[in-house]
Amino acid sequence: MKILVALKQVPARDFPVESSGAWIDESALQYEMNEPDAYALEAALQLKEASGGEVIALSAGPARVQTALREALAKGADRAIHIQAEGEAARGTDPSINARLLEVAVREEQPELVLTGLQSDDTGSGQTGVILAARLGWPHATLVVAIEPGAGTVRVKRELEAGWYQHVTLPVPAVLTIQSGISRLRYATLMGIKRAKTKEIRVVEPPAEALAGGGLRLTGLAEPRRQKQTQFLEGSPSEQAAQLVEKLRFEARVL
Repeated sequence: MKILVALKQVPARDFPVESSGAWIDESALQYEMNEPDAYALEAALQLKEASGGEVIALSAGPARVQTALREALAKGADRAIHIQAEGEAARGTDPSINARLLEVAVREEQPELVLTGLQSDDTGSGQTGVILAARLGWPHATLVVAIEPGAGTVRVKRELEAGWYQHVTLPVPAVLTIQSGISRLRYATLMGIKRAKTKEIRVVEPPAEALAGGGLRLTGLAEPRRQKQTQFLEGSPSEQAAQLVEKLRFEARVL
């Protein structure tokens, strides 16, 4: 089974907003593989180990995304594809643009399965995989916690609310978005890291229509304001109780 895994690179820590408020300040940022996508990669590698096949890592963005692709190769992916994108298309804030860029490689590779993470740690839209499936005209399932391949089908277990699960059988090819935390993520071995350094990452230039603007327009960014803070009451227990009552009565106004 050929499995294509879509990976996104996201900021590795809190990021400052530019003074203009138009975008984040990327001058000193470090990036890492989106953790939900790491679970999609792990699911793909486990499927390959159980049933054979090929795992292809795919990422869209500027040259820096090749770091995430090297990590995927080090963990066991067989090949890697980099969809070149710059400017607004490289930000990854519009899931419709993300899906169009990924679609370029999916149509070329024609895998049986495309796996994505549930959402990205930066924007958290959770829409890229679903939009990709719609553009391809393929069946899809979200919040997948287990995958069982069959003859021309794949049976998946989906996590619902309140501890409920749903079992669905889909024809392949299909797109699956993987729930985070369903398995332990593997570490890359030293040998895997060495091999990954020598593997070629194929760079694909997407057509102009894939880079065109989407339906989402980012108007500005702002850091959230601190609205709460912790206060420590001092003194004896009776004094602390009196202070607490005073705050509840005159500040919180709940007494």
